[in-house]
Amino acid sequence: MDNWRLDHLKGLLNEDPKDEFVLYALAQEHTKHEQLEEALARYKELKRLNSDYVGMYYHLAALYIELEQDAEAKATFEQGIEIAKRLGDQHALGELMNAKTNFELGV
Repeated sequence: MDNWRLDHLKGLLNEDPKDEFVLYALAQEHTKHEQLEEALARYKELKRLNSDYVGMYYHLAALYIELEQDAEAKATFEQGIEIAKRLGDQHALGELMNAKTNFELGV
């Protein structure tokens, strides 16, 4: 079933390579399948297309942590926090600030 989801999302992305939700969902699915480099590529593409896609920053930073790229994780949290502030997205702002604090504390 999970492979079906991955294949389906890839098909949707082939139909519209700029579909931000599909890129996000595909990155999530790659992460779920431990295909971390593929996930990273999808998140980077999404960020290139729409850096204001605030929901991506939490997951991208978590992926950088998993890949042991701490400087990138910190920078991603900080970028997401600034974007959430600018967009007035208090929910995303709270999640990103909390995750950044936990990251910095080694929690």
